[in-house]
Amino acid sequence: MAFVNSIGRWLKSHFVVIAGLVTLGYLLLPNVVVTVFSFNKPKGRFNYEWQQFSTDAWRDPCGVAGMCGSLSLSLRIAFWATVGATVLGTMIAFALVRYRFRARGAVNSLIFLPMAMPEVVMAASLLTLFLNLGAQLGFWTILIAHIMFCLSFVVVAVKARVMSMDPRLEEAARDLYAGPVQTFVRVTLPIVAPGIAAGALLAFALSFDDFIITNFNAGSTVTFPMFVWGSAQRGTPVQINVIGTAMFLIAVLFVLTGMVIGNRRNRQKSA
Repeated sequence: MAFVNSIGRWLKSHFVVIAGLVTLGYLLLPNVVVTVFSFNKPKGRFNYEWQQFSTDAWRDPCGVAGMCGSLSLSLRIAFWATVGATVLGTMIAFALVRYRFRARGAVNSLIFLPMAMPEVVMAASLLTLFLNLGAQLGFWTILIAHIMFCLSFVVVAVKARVMSMDPRLEEAARDLYAGPVQTFVRVTLPIVAPGIAAGALLAFALSFDDFIITNFNAGSTVTFPMFVWGSAQRGTPVQINVIGTAMFLIAVLFVLTGMVIGNRRNRQKSA
């Protein structure tokens, strides 16, 4: 009886940790499946059943025609969409926090619309806009659409960081005869940098992963998510699992690197 009570107390005291680990495991389970099946050698067209361990797909990740081309296109679109959304979103965030102007409240509300609106509605609206303008669907229409729907996420991330800033730090820099540019580069930007980085990473992930908005506005252009969707109709190659695993590992590496850098800075400040 005492043993059961001790187990009950232990579970009660560690319930939050256990629940967090179970939830994390549930979220990572699809990634584990994708990683495992990237080493599979299917006998048919579909990579849905484990057949035989093989590293052939890892040795030749571009062995499927058109896959690496679509991957390269998605990476280029995601990169430029991230640059555009981060620059515009950062400026909008500063304007909304630092300045007072007419319709400021309305703009604040409109920023959340792309986040709350179903993607299919935005995709159809953008398609209508491009068709009315006579634009040719392809790389540029995809890029413009991605910048538009990533913009809100960047604004929210940067705006939260700007609002949490202590204005006395910038005032102190000006009191020490720092000019506006020096104050921004040496004081404001380092403080806001984590928010900008978070918004940029979120924009890159959203752009690279998007299918619905891209499918409406791509024309004959094929991005990596569209290639995956098309391949699923006729047989999913193992190389798709390889690319998915590689992207996941790169994302984990970024997170771990950020944690290490953050911990080093905290130790330096405490020292």
